[in-house]
Amino acid sequence: MQTFKALSAILSYPSRDLLDAIDEIGAVIEREALAPQDERRALLALLEEFKGRDLYDLQEQYGLLFDRTRSLSLHLFEHVHGESRDRGQAMIDLKAVYEAKGLQSDPRELPDFLPLFLEFASLLEFEEARELLEQPAHVLTALAERLNKRNSRFEAVFRALVAIARTKPDMALLEVLRGEPDPAPDDLEALDAAYEDEAVHFGQDDDPAQCGKDTLAAKLRQARRPAPGLETSGQRPVFTHSTNV
Repeated sequence: MQTFKALSAILSYPSRDLLDAIDEIGAVIEREALAPQDERRALLALLEEFKGRDLYDLQEQYGLLFDRTRSLSLHLFEHVHGESRDRGQAMIDLKAVYEAKGLQSDPRELPDFLPLFLEFASLLEFEEARELLEQPAHVLTALAERLNKRNSRFEAVFRALVAIARTKPDMALLEVLRGEPDPAPDDLEALDAAYEDEAVHFGQDDDPAQCGKDTLAAKLRQARRPAPGLETSGQRPVFTHSTNV
């Protein structure tokens, strides 16, 4: 579905090619109509905002939001596994899933980068892509809420993705994300503190041969720091939140 490629382009680092393709991107979103009308209207408003902005201003805004602010990271496993050892294995598994469908990604880009994730979704049949989007629905919802707090029209992309998934996010996992720090991009002290976690450890405790749809689902559904009193799963999935961080 070309809509996923269009949304991937919107969430990629702004370029002259992106600005030149604004009308084409909007036409794809309207023609396929995967998202409900209200969400499509918000996406088109975001694209219109792009038209009226200087490229360098767009790049600066993008950097402040998605590169400088950890709570808005476009790397899905940042919100799912944090800096635990599980994140490394999750990367390996996700890359294998991509390659099984013929997607060869840029080795410089981590496989959990949301634009790449959406590029992969565009290769799938719609129902399979929709089920894929269900898995990180709590992450997408939390990102939408954080962007709303900043009055950013980028919220529209995440609202559209949740709407396309046709699912309600797991509220227990969403509450975990809501309870995490969400500093403003100009709060340098808070941002420094947010990045003081331990480095990622690429462990091999889990069997790589087990990677696949169910494995990926388990990884995307995990919450990295369960809130007190919240149970995130009644049964241990194939890959669980690691205690070795």
